[in-house]
Amino acid sequence: MNLLRILSGFFFLATFFPLFKSDKWWVRVFDYPRLQKLTILILISLGWGIYSDYSKLEPWIWLGLIGIAVFYLGYQVFPFTPFGKKMIKKVPYAADQGIHILVSNVYQYNTKYQKLLNLVQIERPDILFFVETDSKWEKALHPLEKDYPFTIKIPLENTYGLLFYSKLKIRRQEIHYLIDPEIPSLELDIELRNGNLITIFAIHPTPPVPGENLKSTDRDAEILIVGEKAKSNKLPSLVIGDLNDVAWSYTTELFLKISEMADPRRGRGTYNTFHSHYPIFRWPLDHVFLSKDFGLSKLKIHRNIGSDHFPISIKAVLIPEKTVEPIKANGDEKKEARLKISNGLESSSKD
Repeated sequence: MNLLRILSGFFFLATFFPLFKSDKWWVRVFDYPRLQKLTILILISLGWGIYSDYSKLEPWIWLGLIGIAVFYLGYQVFPFTPFGKKMIKKVPYAADQGIHILVSNVYQYNTKYQKLLNLVQIERPDILFFVETDSKWEKALHPLEKDYPFTIKIPLENTYGLLFYSKLKIRRQEIHYLIDPEIPSLELDIELRNGNLITIFAIHPTPPVPGENLKSTDRDAEILIVGEKAKSNKLPSLVIGDLNDVAWSYTTELFLKISEMADPRRGRGTYNTFHSHYPIFRWPLDHVFLSKDFGLSKLKIHRNIGSDHFPISIKAVLIPEKTVEPIKANGDEKKEARLKISNGLESSSKD
């Protein structure tokens, strides 16, 4: 019974830790395993049901608390199930006004280069965006340049290198270091086959974990800066990359409100991309967000390429009617976003 008490207390508190808007890593880490917490709490409730003496008050108190936590987690997870409301309309794919993108965190120390090359050969996307790419990855992926003539290559040895390959013309390109001078991001205008221009923001902010960053300040600021850029951008926009944040976190939801973009996962599934080696520790870290100008044709998680992340791809199409239903920020949320950005820039200036 003592074990049940300890587990019940810990996972009840772990359920509501993310409500605290602290940016400390040991708080933010509880954003990630929402489905895992839900499953464990259900199992704990079964334990109380089997081993309890119902003539006493204690098991009823614990079951009540666990019921509250299960209801809360279920409410949070529901939008990322096929029963939730879809933010993006499903449309047939049309290559002339569509775009096919493959995003992958390759894991810098992964040497199974051919697996990624084989995946590209099979899928043949228009755009490839790879993160955690060093000089070895750049060399190994050189054969791609035969079919992808437009490239931006920033190989780095600090796990924040970027490689971008495109079959479509890059009409404008900007390389930014939004928060950290060692972490690049991209802002690109791409010409579709029908001549229309779209903007792609490609990012890979630092995660809030020991050894990387003890706070989520930098990550949150970079995500929200890109959200503001996407909102003010006049062209149809996509935000792609490993955001080191889950789809259901408060920061990601704030990003959606600030950018007024849509998450294709909502109403379809979690589409977990991390961790590829441990099924019990899986959540959605790699993302493609779309502005209201797009419809969704396909969202897919691909097989393991030797990385700790699964690749994710999307087929999206420019559509004349605006069917996306964005969630919008209120005044307080806009102030909070500006404060997070300010804190991130201030933190960066001190480093």
